[in-house]
Amino acid sequence: MTNQFDLTDDQRAIQEMAQKFTADEITPHAAEWDEKHIFPRETIQKAAELGFGSIYVSEESGGIGLGRLEAALIMEAMAYGCPSTSAFISIHNMASWMIDCFGSEAVKQKYLPDLVPMAQIASYCLTEPGAGSDAASLKTKAVKDGDHYVVSGTKQFISGGGANEIMVTMTRTSDDGARGVTCLVVEKDMEGVSFGANEKKLGWHSQPTAQVNFDGVRVPAENRVGDEGEGFRIAMSGLDGGRLNIGACSLGGAQRCLDETVSYTKERNQFGKAIADFQNTQFTLADMATDLEAARALLYLAAAKVTEGAPDKTRFAAMAKRLATDNGSSIVDRALQLHGGYGYLQDYPIERFWRDLRVHSILEGTNQIMRMIVGRDLLRQ
Repeated sequence: MTNQFDLTDDQRAIQEMAQKFTADEITPHAAEWDEKHIFPRETIQKAAELGFGSIYVSEESGGIGLGRLEAALIMEAMAYGCPSTSAFISIHNMASWMIDCFGSEAVKQKYLPDLVPMAQIASYCLTEPGAGSDAASLKTKAVKDGDHYVVSGTKQFISGGGANEIMVTMTRTSDDGARGVTCLVVEKDMEGVSFGANEKKLGWHSQPTAQVNFDGVRVPAENRVGDEGEGFRIAMSGLDGGRLNIGACSLGGAQRCLDETVSYTKERNQFGKAIADFQNTQFTLADMATDLEAARALLYLAAAKVTEGAPDKTRFAAMAKRLATDNGSSIVDRALQLHGGYGYLQDYPIERFWRDLRVHSILEGTNQIMRMIVGRDLLRQ
């Protein structure tokens, strides 16, 4: 940013490119993807042609090497058309970045050439049936056996499960709590990998979500990302960016619903005039716009801090994620209310955004966990 209040010319160009791609390739099809549960792999690969599959993968590894603010601008723009698809691309970016940032040259050369163009899709496997917010309690084991790890366990709620080729997986290599977690890259076609049924979800219908099972999967030791015991630190580092991106997806969805509602209230007439002319409608729209801009300003600031590696980056990422996702859902809910009964119909996009944004306050760390992160950081000072 040129100063704390504006984007640079390059950032605006990136934003406009992402907005044009969304208008051409995502928005016209998003309702059908949602209704028919279509995973738009071809569209996702078109996004990768613009570099959106490797936004903060380094240029040396074939990515476009941008910062977290630029990533947020891209995610926000794509979520204007489809939050579900934008969020899926965000998860792939997070997994690819982990390999690029913490992996050896061997593992980078092995996987990034196919991940950058999204010829292969990566998922992030941390959550388990019994390890959600308490991620450090994960039980998926990786036992060293010669030049392999033997991996056994189950991961839950995995975006892309069954459609992905690569899984960046957090495993337990010792009983030393968070210090006993190690990150491994597991391939879909390795013997012993299987997937549960596609979950029947409230929203996010354009991406599959499934349980991933590892039954004695032999993973080459060269597929380790970072050293043994560094997996939890790697996972938490990835989540700073993931939280920004999911917050940005809420901003994009909320902006779309605000725009739709402004147009609708100008056209809808009751009691002899447009409902936009009623003071109550204007006050509601004003609050929606204010809540959106406040969340956007905090998220952009947090993105700059994460890019710079500021000491308080994790606290700001948590604050921004909490505010953007809470405000985003609230804005969409008010948009639905101002649409009245029509907002409840699938003929209008509002109900889709209402469903898609609801999960944003749960994933990448629940908003209750975000408050814990912020509170604990404040008390350390």
